[in-house]
Amino acid sequence: MRRYCPALLSLRTQARSIHVTIGYLQRRSGLSPITTDRLTSLLVEYVRKTGTTVDLLLVGGLALQAYGYTDRSTLDVDGELAGNLDPLVQFLRDHQVPADLGENMSGWSVVAMPPGYRDRASVHLEQPGLRLRLLHPGDFIIAKLRRGTDLDLEDAEYVARRFHVSAKAVRDAAEAAIAASPQDTAIFLFRKAVELFCSRIETR
Repeated sequence: MRRYCPALLSLRTQARSIHVTIGYLQRRSGLSPITTDRLTSLLVEYVRKTGTTVDLLLVGGLALQAYGYTDRSTLDVDGELAGNLDPLVQFLRDHQVPADLGENMSGWSVVAMPPGYRDRASVHLEQPGLRLRLLHPGDFIIAKLRRGTDLDLEDAEYVARRFHVSAKAVRDAAEAAIAASPQDTAIFLFRKAVELFCSRIETR
């Protein structure tokens, strides 16, 4: 879920060239879908074995599950992690769980995250040595629109409807993100993605 440029192709066609089903990925990779419960169990084991504190801000499919989209399948863990990444990534891979973690998810795209996204994050689970957090719904939507595949738009639309995020709130968050971003032609494309998405949630 990293190092992408937003909406480089049509919002309705971009993902068709890259999206494959979870079932296909399972057949090709031999991996099983991961759930938030399984991730939590693995992280508890990691903390117990290593004595390392884990503070993970979930994004991607696991975040969708935590938001209540229980049918959303995923094969990997995407998130922003405070602290040393490599030992945890290796631990998860040893348990057949791919992980794409970074210390600054705002840098995963030309378009920055809205400033203050970490402060607005909510705590999904907290126990000794372990904290799992979730983006504020508006920030999650921006994170999805920065890439803009069909699957990202479906995820963003679910969150917008689940948490009653208005088109105005999405536009305001997008403008905050743009103000924190470098000048780039990708900004124009991102604006188009935002407007198309807002039109979509206003008319359904």
